[in-house]
Amino acid sequence: MNFDNIDTEKWINLAAEYGLRVVAAIVIWIVGSWVIKRLLNTTKKVMAKSNYEESLQKFLLNLLGWVLKILLILAILAKLGVETTSFAAILAAAGLAVGMALQGSLGNFAGGVLLMIFKPIRIGDLIEAQGQIGVVKEIEIFTTKLTGLSNREIIIPNGALSNGNIINYSTEGTRRVDLVFGVSYDADIKQTKEVLMNVLTSHPKVLKDPAPAVTVLELADSSVNFAVRPWCKTDDYWTVYFDVTEQTKEALDAAGIEIPYPHQVEIHKE
Repeated sequence: MNFDNIDTEKWINLAAEYGLRVVAAIVIWIVGSWVIKRLLNTTKKVMAKSNYEESLQKFLLNLLGWVLKILLILAILAKLGVETTSFAAILAAAGLAVGMALQGSLGNFAGGVLLMIFKPIRIGDLIEAQGQIGVVKEIEIFTTKLTGLSNREIIIPNGALSNGNIINYSTEGTRRVDLVFGVSYDADIKQTKEVLMNVLTSHPKVLKDPAPAVTVLELADSSVNFAVRPWCKTDDYWTVYFDVTEQTKEALDAAGIEIPYPHQVEIHKE
């Protein structure tokens, strides 16, 4: 028996078998990479047409790309004859461990995805959430940044933001300014309402529709309180708020209508 011929034949068979597997693996890698690229491009176009936030687009595309590449690598390993069951089990265990360690971060990520998909807020909106008021500066994957009314940067975790109440002052484009002014019981109610209404109707930034309103709010202990309700564009809110407050004081003084305030009475003892 010629053992050299047997060994040579064996190596030729092995080389042919594994050579075909390597060639097949290379083909799978080339075709799979091309398919992944086309799929990512198609997904990117779909998200762009759906007006997804740019940061969400990048994150989801990267995540999808990594998942598809891992699946492609597993397919190539399986084609080469490598046992992939244990490898997949290790990946699953590692993913579970990382998920438990980053539970809070994953909650914030999920909240960020919800905010970007359903868009209850947009960049530039004035909102109130988690006890904070500010203009939305940036919506990131894990946090949302606001610019506070005193120009402070406010960072809110997306998990808390998406699970809590959000008041969006910018959605409708207009806001009602709620003011209360008290006058003396000696003041004439009709005259006071006219003075207050004149202040509102003469302000250039107070809207005519919806119309401003002046009504008696309550009869307090030392004053008759009037609810003053002008409407304005959202961007003009604080201008109207401060202007109307100042001009109301001036108008009431000019009309001789007293605004009650605490008085101190000195008692002289003989």
